[in-house]
Amino acid sequence: MTFAADLSDIQSAAKRIAPFIHTTPVLRCGHLDSLAGRALHFKCEVFQRTGSFKFRGASNAVWSLCDADAARGVATHSSGNHAQALACAARLRGIAAHVVMPSDSSPTKRSAVESYGGRVIECEPNQASRSSTAARVCEETGATFIAPYDNRAVIAGQGTIALELLAQVAGLDAIIVPVGGGGMISGITLAARALCPGIKIIGVEPSSVGDAAQSKLLGVRQAATGALTIADGLRTSLGDLTWPVVRDLVDSVVTVSEDEIKSALRLVYERMKVVIEPSAAVGVAAAIGPLCSRSDFRSAGVILCGGNIDPLTLAELFAGERIDTPMRMPSR
Repeated sequence: MTFAADLSDIQSAAKRIAPFIHTTPVLRCGHLDSLAGRALHFKCEVFQRTGSFKFRGASNAVWSLCDADAARGVATHSSGNHAQALACAARLRGIAAHVVMPSDSSPTKRSAVESYGGRVIECEPNQASRSSTAARVCEETGATFIAPYDNRAVIAGQGTIALELLAQVAGLDAIIVPVGGGGMISGITLAARALCPGIKIIGVEPSSVGDAAQSKLLGVRQAATGALTIADGLRTSLGDLTWPVVRDLVDSVVTVSEDEIKSALRLVYERMKVVIEPSAAVGVAAAIGPLCSRSDFRSAGVILCGGNIDPLTLAELFAGERIDTPMRMPSR
């Protein structure tokens, strides 16, 4: 089967985006190693530009455009990290970015998109409105639509995480990756499988969503239910390009509870002094949890995919208060 990208695509992406991205560090924590019973290597995409791994894929998509297409700008629909990443990448190339955001999007996230030079167009808070509004914007402006995850250039860009991680840490037995739409785990898997064929790739998502785990179990792609989770960036379904990679090349997809996500987020702050978003905490929760503890690998890379968390949510977590209503954020 032909997948969305191969190693040469990912290596080309790495060269293309090298002038713009940060090479993010890998951190260790003895306490978390002891909880996991193995060596954990945390790939800190929290320190990437715009605060998440999304900048890699957005940058590759923007800089892959020919000059004529780039001159007409780019567009997307997103209320989260992809929106910020695309706006920033477009600004660096000197082109317009049109970002469709639901009317109930966080004012903080909208302000961030605008600070990167993105033009925000409001839509109704549902998928149909997001899609139709983005289509209208593309028709009116001639902009190229850049999907948050189901895009070949985006997937190749996200695969550069694995190129860096495997160069930074020798002998990894596994990589633990959060799963939402699947762009990150697809890129990482395609790169890692080419460079280290025996490495295990473990996807993680909230148990309240669970569509990727069910898809993997049944062999048929399942739709995300729209269930509430604090890990708002992982509420999306696998895409046409990402599902075959998860189905055929990812070893397993495990799930973690809301309480495990919250505990992991707080633990990373307390022990590593790093602020991560809930979507990043799912990988940590899995790495120290019972499902992975029964696995036979000795060392793992854990992708801390982003650090963009609402300040109020962070304050509630650090105060030890229960968050009874998880963030109702649309998909990224």
